[in-house]
Amino acid sequence: MGKQIWKPGNMLYPLPAVMVSTGDTKGNTNILTIAWTGTVCTNPAMAYISVRPERYSYGMLRETGEFVINLTTEKLAWAADYCGVRSGRDVDKWKETGLHRGKAETLDFAPLIRESPVNLECRVTEVKELGSHHMFLAEVKAVHADEAYLDKNGRLELNHAGLLVYSHGEYLAAGKKLGTFGYSVKKKAPDQKKTVQKKKASAHKKRLEHKKASHRKAT
Repeated sequence: MGKQIWKPGNMLYPLPAVMVSTGDTKGNTNILTIAWTGTVCTNPAMAYISVRPERYSYGMLRETGEFVINLTTEKLAWAADYCGVRSGRDVDKWKETGLHRGKAETLDFAPLIRESPVNLECRVTEVKELGSHHMFLAEVKAVHADEAYLDKNGRLELNHAGLLVYSHGEYLAAGKKLGTFGYSVKKKAPDQKKTVQKKKASAHKKRLEHKKASHRKAT
């Protein structure tokens, strides 16, 4: 079966479905849900969000140059969807979703969402007016991590949070572990080697038995 050729489009899925919190100099705050987001640099830590200029939060972003990326979970799926389809011009999203504002450490106007497992405080360094969306490049100034997801050594076990992703108009829960970074080139432990060898030997034995059985039928 071949492949079809389609016109250019954004088919890069899945994506993180994050809630971005913003604020203005008058004390107004809002939440918008964004999937056009990601990491752009490790050192300095930088991220981006892409926003349509007609969005209510766009003016806040331009005015203050601040925002918080709040990761979402299965429990926050309804709130994430609501904040993506309702405008802050018409409703108070904090009230309607039951989410609570938290004080940022390094920002002056944008709050964080307390229910989110991880919050990234971001300060805009550059705005690229690309077309339908404007990209806000920003430095990550602080990260808040929920202690509920820290192990006894203080390591963040974020994969246990039931993180939310977005793909082709649907929200999905991430979580099935397939490996760890670099596992494809790591040396197998002795026990693993024995297991692999046993499986290979068993498979080889089955192939021989099948071949013998086929030969007997033929004769």
